[in-house]
Amino acid sequence: MRIRDRRERILDILRQKQRVSVDALAEEFDASRETIRRDLTDLAIRGLVRKFHGGATLPEVPHAEEATEGSFQLRIGEHVEQKRAVARAAAKLFEPGDTLFVDTGSTTVVFAEELGQRSGLTVITNSVLIAQAVAKGPGGSRVFLLGGEFDDEASETLGSLVIDQVRNFHARHVILTVGAITAGGILDFSMAETEVARAMIEQASELTVLADFSKVSKAGLFQVCPLRTIDRLVIDRAPTGAVGEALVEAGVDVIVPAAAEAADGAPRRRRRRAA
Repeated sequence: MRIRDRRERILDILRQKQRVSVDALAEEFDASRETIRRDLTDLAIRGLVRKFHGGATLPEVPHAEEATEGSFQLRIGEHVEQKRAVARAAAKLFEPGDTLFVDTGSTTVVFAEELGQRSGLTVITNSVLIAQAVAKGPGGSRVFLLGGEFDDEASETLGSLVIDQVRNFHARHVILTVGAITAGGILDFSMAETEVARAMIEQASELTVLADFSKVSKAGLFQVCPLRTIDRLVIDRAPTGAVGEALVEAGVDVIVPAAAEAADGAPRRRRRRAA
């Protein structure tokens, strides 16, 4: 493993565990303690970790703001072209008769606008915006809006009532947007949103994740699921480095819209496997 990739992986481990020892990292990477200490020293100089005797932790400042997410209205206007490309490719993956859970997110709202052009689908969501986008589309798909405590900022419902209702359904697919993608899994910034996403995953057969490349190796707070749970990742640029290697090891089908247009207009599916 290259030095840069190993250091990216160390950051991924820290984002998951918050605190890790030199000995544990040496065992994880089959490397000497001196090699790991050099890695941690480099990361500490760059302000990405805080060293202590025998290990390291994530810094509380000045990087704590990295583990936050901007307002929903701000995010909906970011990376618009990338999100639209991802949404168009993702919508083509689903056929009449499919049942889909779709969680709240700026990317899944765009996805819902594309999904509304398709017919014969059943969509279950906790997002008012997603429900409206699908229902108003010419496709005439069926929509179920999950009820619960209403959050006006993202026009979504959250809490135990939503989770209880999720368990009344079983869908073939769940489509999630995420706050971060790391070698350890996908993460979010809200515990309430994470709990809804986890409940949807439990009640579905296949998981498709939608993301733009800005989410790769970003700091997150709550793990939604490990990479091995994901069936497909639709993203505008294929991840490389530690995250790319972890996706290969997990057998995730990575779909890149710009390079995945087949003759019939459907995105080509590329199963990434370890050699």
